[in-house]
Amino acid sequence: MTGVEGLRVMIVEDQALLAMELELILLDAGCEVVGVAVDTRGAFAVAEREKPDLALVDVNLMDGMTGPQIAHRLVAEHGAAVIFLTANPEQIPDGFSGALGAVCKPFDEQTIRGVVTFARQFISTRTVGAAPRRFRLAPWLTTPPPDVAPH
Repeated sequence: MTGVEGLRVMIVEDQALLAMELELILLDAGCEVVGVAVDTRGAFAVAEREKPDLALVDVNLMDGMTGPQIAHRLVAEHGAAVIFLTANPEQIPDGFSGALGAVCKPFDEQTIRGVVTFARQFISTRTVGAAPRRFRLAPWLTTPPPDVAPH
């Protein structure tokens, strides 16, 4: 599937106007926005209740730099794909906490649509396509797996 119709997305963003803008972009693209959270507690409550396919997660939230903790748990416990949104890319941990990548703020509609399409492809096929513009891929997606010697 190449479109993003029906993709269940949650937004973890503490800036209300930005969260609303993201929601409108996602809805216009055909995604189902299953919830918006402003902090760790809200993010986990939405994830538990709604089981999103994808989460757009700000790195720095109302309760501190908790985006990486949220990402790790969403990936590990809920199998959700995560994309960081941040004005401070230097705050993203080296391993990206399991996130697919990051988009720097400010961003535009075309960037968000491209990133969501990229995530949909990854979710569906577990393959990495061409990265959209202004999207920084997580190192774990760009590092080739080690060679495995035959037994």
